[in-house]
Amino acid sequence: MRWAGRRESDQVEDRRGMGGGVMIGGIGTIVLAVVIYLLGGDPSQLLNEQQTQTTTTFEQTPADSANASFVRVVLADTEDVWDKIFSIKGKEYQKPRLVLFSGRTHSGCDGAQAATGPFYCPADSKVYIDLSFYTELKSRFNAPGDFAMAYVIAHEVGHHVQHLLGISDQVRSLQQQTTREEANALSVKLELQADFLAGMWAHHAQRMKGILEAGDIEEALTAANAIGDDRLQQESQGYAVPESFTHGTSRQRMYWFKKGFDSGKLEDGDTFSAPEL
Repeated sequence: MRWAGRRESDQVEDRRGMGGGVMIGGIGTIVLAVVIYLLGGDPSQLLNEQQTQTTTTFEQTPADSANASFVRVVLADTEDVWDKIFSIKGKEYQKPRLVLFSGRTHSGCDGAQAATGPFYCPADSKVYIDLSFYTELKSRFNAPGDFAMAYVIAHEVGHHVQHLLGISDQVRSLQQQTTREEANALSVKLELQADFLAGMWAHHAQRMKGILEAGDIEEALTAANAIGDDRLQQESQGYAVPESFTHGTSRQRMYWFKKGFDSGKLEDGDTFSAPEL
């Protein structure tokens, strides 16, 4: 992907090296500090101790710096693309924030951990990413290449687009009224649509900025294939349970990303009405 030297988004919070304990347990700490103060004690020692316990050492390497810059460029590209698409439809695109963290942090959707992978939280309209996932894509999922990571970022931003369009809320409302299997099926449709939106972003980013290099789309498809529910379950437990899928099969994820890239049209991304692959 051609990204070096291009605009970086300013909608990024860098929390790397900051533990999540202060925020997760912050209310309890504050209450205890108030009690100490009312009893005539000095709460500063407690607060300082809590801060010490939840701050970790983070030394940024040149690779870390480059990866962070890459993420900022990709986020900036999603801003430009979705701002244009929303504008054409007479809507205003509200930019999401992206949080870089290391290990764990807090979010509007409870705690965020590196083990859970990148995710979007609709409660605070933020995308959360531990950049160690970049390495995991290469080593664990055998999906190397910068555009594999770009696909992951664009997918999470796709969830933000769904949130702005009211799709996510509609799906969650339906999920509360149905069985677990049906709720899982709706989750799959939502995730596949986010894959479509990621492909749609790549389509327009290429037209607007010429971001793609040879092999980039293949890198994204390799990543989509690697994180399909069927493949992940087969690798972890030796068999797949389709009724438990929440993100879609490898084939489905690849299909919808490619369809978004080939089409570039929002109306072609109705995964909810589409027949099963």
